[in-house]
Amino acid sequence: MSNTNRSGRGKNRRNSAASQGQGNAMASRQPGKSSRPSSRQQGKEVRPQGASLSAVRPKGRGRESAPIEGLPVSKNEETVIDIIGMNHDGEGVGRANGYTLFVQGALPGETVRVRVMKTKKQYGYAKLLEIVKASPDRVSAPCPIYDQCGGCQIQHMSYAGQLAWKRQLVVDNLQRIGKLNVMVEDADAQGDEANQKKRSEKNVDQVAEPAITEEQGNGSNRIRLRLEGVMNEEAAAHAIRVLPTMGMDEPWRYRNKAQVPIGATEGGLVGGFYAKGSHRIIDMETCLIQHEHNDEVVAKVKEIGSHLGISAYNEETGRGLLRHVVVKKAFRTGEMMLVLVTNGRDIPHKDEWIGSIREAIPHVASICQNVNKKQTNVIFGDETRVLWGRDVIYDYIGDVQFAISPRSFYQVNPVQTEVLYGKTVEYAGLSGKETVIDAYCGIGTISLFLAQHADQVYGVEIVPEAIEDARSNAMLNEMKNVKFEVGASEDVIPRWKEQGIEADVIVVDPPRKGCDPRLLDTILEMKPERVVYVSCNPSTLARDLRVLEDGGYRTVEVTPVDMFPHTVHVESVAMLLREV
Repeated sequence: MSNTNRSGRGKNRRNSAASQGQGNAMASRQPGKSSRPSSRQQGKEVRPQGASLSAVRPKGRGRESAPIEGLPVSKNEETVIDIIGMNHDGEGVGRANGYTLFVQGALPGETVRVRVMKTKKQYGYAKLLEIVKASPDRVSAPCPIYDQCGGCQIQHMSYAGQLAWKRQLVVDNLQRIGKLNVMVEDADAQGDEANQKKRSEKNVDQVAEPAITEEQGNGSNRIRLRLEGVMNEEAAAHAIRVLPTMGMDEPWRYRNKAQVPIGATEGGLVGGFYAKGSHRIIDMETCLIQHEHNDEVVAKVKEIGSHLGISAYNEETGRGLLRHVVVKKAFRTGEMMLVLVTNGRDIPHKDEWIGSIREAIPHVASICQNVNKKQTNVIFGDETRVLWGRDVIYDYIGDVQFAISPRSFYQVNPVQTEVLYGKTVEYAGLSGKETVIDAYCGIGTISLFLAQHADQVYGVEIVPEAIEDARSNAMLNEMKNVKFEVGASEDVIPRWKEQGIEADVIVVDPPRKGCDPRLLDTILEMKPERVVYVSCNPSTLARDLRVLEDGGYRTVEVTPVDMFPHTVHVESVAMLLREV
């Protein structure tokens, strides 16, 4: 720390599906399926306007092909299977006569009846028809449009189960991809026994059974992780400890940013999210992972815009005005920003629209317009202007204040961001005398946290606008012991080394693709005493830790952090020490 956004750079990874994620409740995902309570808030689909056994999981479904001879199952066949794990997309994984099937909405430990929908040579996809035996982690998803929306994938799983699964996902990637030794222990769930269950679920990458032993308990399978082979004493002493996932006390209404595509029906403007795998807009009144005020602002914009006859952008024709509504909420200060993304500068009835919004939503401190005339799926265009109020709103993470502009990256879960950054500072082991380098620093959020505990912090980021925000935030907090530079980390950090800058600690927070290989080489050449790796992708984390371990570092501890409850995304923080 993914669904799964940083000042226009790939760091938007966290909130896009986001990112993390990454993530965005308004982005297309693969949800699980379970029974849903009826509600007047059921979503309505309208015409369009306007991403464990992860190694086994395919990149895409592809086009239909001719039937494959000799498979143990055939298309449209119904069968009953046991679900032995869950892949990184949240799909249940089962076997029919040894053939792997991915089942959306099924949970580990369940027995389900399915219909085979698509077959490939080594795996296939099946539709969940009936839950013959339910997992103790199965719950009824509270969102009335969960089956249609792609924003959350695992609302049908208890929160304790989600946290245990995310920890196991990290463990599996460290072992399978990184070939790293992980401390053998019951993967207890997370902390407080009153709130968490003692369980470790097996993920899709663990289909190789020798690494697994199953134990019967309380009517359900509890699966305990075992390392391949027998660890000798030296290996055990150097095994990585993966802590329980750090979850939320209240894992709902945590998002501070809504990004809503707008469409139209005969009744006026609609907006919500894209149905999974399409650009069909599902209208919605509320999203249970969004702050309530975000819902209110979006609803008012649709209502007022419909009353004034504002047209919605049609992506097929390239005509129509309103493309997206973006709302940002500062949790600590209460301030809000509204950004109207339009297909042109001219807004009919602009003054009346702005006046009505201000009257209906008094806590909005900034109303901006972003102009995007391109026929593209990219949300923002290049031009942004203030229609009313300030050009930024202010919020805090811990004791650090941040100015948030219409296009600047800011973590969407401020509660867990403070947890994530607190763990980062802890792993950095700062006494106030150290020099720290923050690679992929973005707008300086982690850098400014570190600067409170270090002698000097250097941040580097490839996006110029992000560095402008970082410098502004440093000035805002009167922090003079932090310096920022534009450029690629793998280019800038060696230059710093030539200038005599030696880092005691290097912190990396890369996008989903992980660290550039040249940056890893640079870290190994600089030989800092510690490396702290903040990750939004367990697979690239494992890959990069393997490189650093081969270069003389030892991964001591990894902590998963649940930045995006009810989605398949997980952030992690890893602490590495240089071996003497």
